[in-house]
Amino acid sequence: QVQLVESGGGLVQAGGSLRLSCAASGRITSMYDMGWFRQAPGKAREFVGGIAKSGASTYFADFAKGRFTISRDMVKNTVSLQMANLKPDDTAIYYCVASIWRADSPDYWGQGTQVTVSS
Repeated sequence: QVQLVESGGGLVQAGGSLRLSCAASGRITSMYDMGWFRQAPGKAREFVGGIAKSGASTYFADFAKGRFTISRDMVKNTVSLQMANLKPDDTAIYYCVASIWRADSPDYWGQGTQVTVSS
């Protein structure tokens, strides 16, 4: 089992930035790709981006490319999502995920953290 706990959500104005963090614990977390999903009100959950087990590469959904970055600290077992140039459409609950394969096919989910972008 892997436990994931997100933090850093909140209210931000359009055009602003926000950094989300995820603390992972449990089974050897370096065995997992890590990443983020989000779910906006009334919409299905969608993949945001992921980072490889080694931290050497990242991959993103088209809407996140150029605005979002993901990093991981292999010592602290944390993953961060840095979001810039935020838009009201980015308002959602953001979930940290872990996957033995790719982050867009998660095996484990965090409880989520709310991000609200005001216009």
